[in-house]
Amino acid sequence: MAEQALRNVAVLGATGSIGASALDVIARHPDRYRASVLAAGRNVDALVALCVAHRPAHAVIADPALFAALRDGLAGAGLSTQPHAGDAPLDQLVASDACDTVVAAIVGAAGLSSTLAAARAGKRLLLANKESLVLAGELLTTAADAAGAEIIPIDSEHNAIFQCLRSRRAQADVRRIVLTASGGPFRGRTRAELTAVTREQAVAHPKWSMGPKISVDSATLMNKGLELIEAHHLFDVSRERLDVLVHPQSLVHSLVEFVDGSTLAQLGLPDMRTSLAVGLGWPDRIASGVGGLDLLAHPKLEFEAPDTDAFPCLRLAWHAMEAGGTAPAVLNAANEVAVSAFLQGEIGFLSIPALVEASLAALPATPADSLEALLAADAQARRVTEHNLAGHTP
Repeated sequence: MAEQALRNVAVLGATGSIGASALDVIARHPDRYRASVLAAGRNVDALVALCVAHRPAHAVIADPALFAALRDGLAGAGLSTQPHAGDAPLDQLVASDACDTVVAAIVGAAGLSSTLAAARAGKRLLLANKESLVLAGELLTTAADAAGAEIIPIDSEHNAIFQCLRSRRAQADVRRIVLTASGGPFRGRTRAELTAVTREQAVAHPKWSMGPKISVDSATLMNKGLELIEAHHLFDVSRERLDVLVHPQSLVHSLVEFVDGSTLAQLGLPDMRTSLAVGLGWPDRIASGVGGLDLLAHPKLEFEAPDTDAFPCLRLAWHAMEAGGTAPAVLNAANEVAVSAFLQGEIGFLSIPALVEASLAALPATPADSLEALLAADAQARRVTEHNLAGHTP
């Protein structure tokens, strides 16, 4: 392997599970990577602890009210790391020479601004923030293309597709892209059996260790719906060439079928460090800390069609993708509000898709020709969904 220049990596969402995985891979290659910027939401103590371990040049806390706590924590630890707070300083840092690679792992629409800033600055963007593509896919990919930014998706499914597609010469070679879904904790249950599921059951994913919001999205299959919209933008494929299969073993991360009848699949253990290593090292392969896949230890690989009656969020995402324009932004915003209400015990599990469907019906798609239009649709969908919460009970 040729000697590589040291890459400075900004890890946005550093205190989350994806951030932890990214920092683990970075730390394994101190001759190639440095965590130069670490950003977190509100957990100052965890951010300071990461700064002690990784010695970044900059640390950013999202809440400006916590700036003094971050500043004092860094000083108390004897660090020269510069403290920052708020969205604007983060956007400036990811666009500056403080980093050349950005791991975008801030959950929700809150990650959109910094992701766009990195794309517009032509950075290598390791994208784990799916809302950036769902809310503003056309804007993000257009900005990346104009600036020469390289987007490498870090979701295991899209990273698998990214790897498989590198075998083809032209987009016309692809017949179909198939995303796999674990099925979440409620796979096989009927709609009636889902009426009384609890928050604790919904966040107990059988394969992945994720935050509560993403875990609930996996339980409703909304995560797979959002990933379909992501794939549409990332790989420039139409609805007709996208499909979903439930694969409970979570070893086949996605498949690409080509016009010659060949199907390529990417397999591996369910560990985010693999896709992060792909994103950091591409086109090289670097050690991730993940072991190889022993197929003798996993002799059975199962696949089944998703049940969109029990899990209507997947169907709603299909419809939003087909409608285009602001519909995916409405879908995403309504889902964020509904999932938050469910996690707070305000509504039941099946109210999540009901609230999303009501917002989509109330707010027909309009052109998504600017970030302002998308943010306005996002805000309107949140208002409509919050208003409709009153009609739902736990």
